[in-house]
Amino acid sequence: MKLIGSLTSPYVRKVRIVFSEKKLDVDHVLENVWSPDTIIGQTNPLGKVPCLVLDDGGVIYDSRVIAEYADGLSPVSKLIPADTRDRASVKTWEALSDGIMDAGILARLELTLRPAEQQSQVWVDRQMGKIDTALRQMSEHLGENAWCHGNQMTLADIAVGCAIGYLLLRFPEVKWQTQYPNLDRLYQKLMQRASFVETAPPAA
Repeated sequence: MKLIGSLTSPYVRKVRIVFSEKKLDVDHVLENVWSPDTIIGQTNPLGKVPCLVLDDGGVIYDSRVIAEYADGLSPVSKLIPADTRDRASVKTWEALSDGIMDAGILARLELTLRPAEQQSQVWVDRQMGKIDTALRQMSEHLGENAWCHGNQMTLADIAVGCAIGYLLLRFPEVKWQTQYPNLDRLYQKLMQRASFVETAPPAA
């Protein structure tokens, strides 16, 4: 299998962590979708990463689909529960986390790709408001629990870790670590795992 992605994408990091936790081998192919000579459209018509190319030539995207596919490839470290209600809970955590990533990326693109005179502060504020609301709900739902769902790490924790890790990378002014110390405790625990350490994005 071949995983196409970048080192800074939180979505790519999520599936890389899943593959690592599942002890599954996958080749990484770096791709910058914002480069004029990107070829991501040859495998994903949406022009997004991550994109998983299977050994038989089949292609799977996006990160939620890839993560679920990878979890089903091996019984090692089951990350998505089989029970319908538990499964929905974990996937809802993932959707909330992906929403933080979506809003963060939209805000960042507004501030980095648009000329200053065309930027909309109203748009940026709207996205940052989504992040604030999502972080508050994450913290409330986590409470004093050790993990987001159940008594062991699941895809919910991986997704949350990637979302708040992305905020550390791109929006250090969002002081979620001091505002929500329970999220910080979870993140520090996740960062003790090799899968999180090995996929930490470069600073630049």
